[in-house]
Amino acid sequence: MMNYGGGSRGPTAMVRCRQCSSSITAMPGARAVQCMQCSCVTRVPGCGRPRPGMQLVPHMRPTPAFGGGRSKKRAVLIGIKYTGRRSSELRGPINDVKCMRYLLTEHFGFPNDCVLILTDEERNPCRLPTKDNIRMAMHWLVQGCSYGDSLVFQFSGMGAQVPDDDGDELDGMDEALCPMDSFHQGPILDDEINEAIVRPLVHGVTLHAVIDACHSATVLDLPYQCVVSKSTGCLRWRDERPLTGAWKGTSGGKAVLISGSSNGKRMPTNALPQPYATIGAMTHSFIRSLECEPRTTYGRLLSSMRSIMRQGGNCNLQGPVGSSIHMVTNFSGVEEPQLSSAHKFNIDCEPFYM
Repeated sequence: MMNYGGGSRGPTAMVRCRQCSSSITAMPGARAVQCMQCSCVTRVPGCGRPRPGMQLVPHMRPTPAFGGGRSKKRAVLIGIKYTGRRSSELRGPINDVKCMRYLLTEHFGFPNDCVLILTDEERNPCRLPTKDNIRMAMHWLVQGCSYGDSLVFQFSGMGAQVPDDDGDELDGMDEALCPMDSFHQGPILDDEINEAIVRPLVHGVTLHAVIDACHSATVLDLPYQCVVSKSTGCLRWRDERPLTGAWKGTSGGKAVLISGSSNGKRMPTNALPQPYATIGAMTHSFIRSLECEPRTTYGRLLSSMRSIMRQGGNCNLQGPVGSSIHMVTNFSGVEEPQLSSAHKFNIDCEPFYM
């Protein structure tokens, strides 16, 4: 098996879950593992960050079977409901992806063949949201990016946290996204995501990431987070740069993450509605806001998303998929939409466009 985790090759190791103490098998090179019993993510001892000069993410070239066109507008949309996991199966991520594809192709001019979809309902093995396929899709998204490119990365599924091991997190925790095989291969940590799709962005390239998952507020490790000032009630930027001085920015491009703050608690499985009638609350608020006001600013978009999420209620999206969805479900436990960026800008005046 190829080693993408930043550690050295070697035999599998046994790790104790930090929450329920279950034994977990860690694959060679894995930096973290996810417990099948409680879904908690645990750091693998002795497999920290690579030494200076080593890469977290190898240069992965998509195979010919991976496909995907090349235009100035490209997107990777990932939706995982974790079929077969009785304790953690989600309802909504598949429709999140379908509705996002409609928004991008019908409202923002993304070519259909330049929108890669990875879900656990796909029949093509290259389109299943495994850890390796997601890594390959991230590489495809930014590979050869140049001035004028508009890139979108969407993930709807499970997020996780694991104690930081190198001091680059102000809250002491790394965030992670869980692929469909995360119980066997481990999650994808924020350090790796930042290196894969943030740092390669050159001048004139724009990346928008939309993440509907618990513990996703800083999952791209971007240096600045937009918050509401307690004294003025206005939006302002908060410096999230690590005290270690580690570089988390781009190579001159623009990166914006739209995600959500949450406590990690999801809706109980037995309370979930039918799978083909739901959409994630955070994703719904994002799409609905842009359908109502396509020419908006980042500040107005964020305010509109927060208003829609507070209202709750039924889904009222456009398109063949959106019109058939009856209910919005907060499967990720997101409490408030959040926005973070690689650079500070005037959030109330900067036009939003993908």
